[in-house]
Amino acid sequence: MCEADGRRPGEGMGGCPWERFESIIKRLRGPDGCPWDRQQTFQSLMPFVLEEAYEVVQAASENDADKLREELGDLMLQIGLYSAIAEERQFFTLADVIDGISDKLERRHPHVFGDCKADTPAQVEKLWEEIKRNERGEAPERQSLMDKVAKGLPALMRAQQQQEIAARVGFDWPDMHGVIDKLHEEISELEEAWDKDDKPLIESEIGDLLFACVNLARWLGVDAEVALTRTIDKFSRRFRLMEAYLKQHDLTIREVGLDTLDELWEKAKDGENKEGEEGA
Repeated sequence: MCEADGRRPGEGMGGCPWERFESIIKRLRGPDGCPWDRQQTFQSLMPFVLEEAYEVVQAASENDADKLREELGDLMLQIGLYSAIAEERQFFTLADVIDGISDKLERRHPHVFGDCKADTPAQVEKLWEEIKRNERGEAPERQSLMDKVAKGLPALMRAQQQQEIAARVGFDWPDMHGVIDKLHEEISELEEAWDKDDKPLIESEIGDLLFACVNLARWLGVDAEVALTRTIDKFSRRFRLMEAYLKQHDLTIREVGLDTLDELWEKAKDGENKEGEEGA
C-alpha cells in the first residue's frame, strides 16, 4: 500500500506519486521516449539544476505557494533525470537517493531519533559537525574548516558561509564598528587602485569590497544572496516602468538624456511605492 494516497502500486495513474514520477522519467529516457531527455548527461543537466534551484528560491521569496509547488516539481525533474541516468549506468537508483537521505537524516539527528541531547540550534550544529567528521573518518586537525563550503555555490552564498564558519571559531570582528571600518578601508583601496589604472588590482579590490559587504550583511542578519536577488528584481521592475513611460510617448531610452532618465527613475520608484501601499 502506498502511504501517500492509499492506492496500491500500479493502480490508477501508475501507483503512488513517487512510482508514477519514476515511471514517467524512465519512459522519457526509454527507446521510444523524448529525444531531448534521452540525450541528457550528468554534465548537460548542470545548468538546469542551478536554474531550477534559483527559481525555487525566487518563488519562496515571493511567498507564492502555487509557484513554489511548481518550481519544486521542476527541480525534482532534474533529480529524477540524474537518478535515471545513474541507474542506466548501474550507479544508483532514485530509491537509493531517497533511502540515502532518509538514513542520513536519522543518523545526523540522534537527538531526535536516538538518545543524544541537543536543546539549542548551536548544540545541534556542533553535534552535526561531529557526526559529519566521524562519517568521513577525518581527524579535526587534518581538515580545513573552509573545506566545508562547496566551491560550486554562488559567490555571495559561498562568502557568507565561509565567514559564518570563521566567526564560529572566533575569527571575527568584536563589534559592528570593525565591520564598517573595514568597508570604508576597502572603498579607499579601490579608489587608489582606480587612480593607478591597475586593472588586476581593481578587480582584486572589487572582490575585497564585495566580501566586506557580505560580512556586513552577515552581521546584520541578512542573507546576502537573497538581498542582492531582491535588489536585482527591484531594479528590473523600475527599469521596465521607465521603458513603459517612454513607450507611451513613442520614445526610447537612447533618445533621451540622463536628466530625463533620472526623473523617470524617480517616477518609477514613486509608482512602485504607491502600488505597495495600495496592496498593503
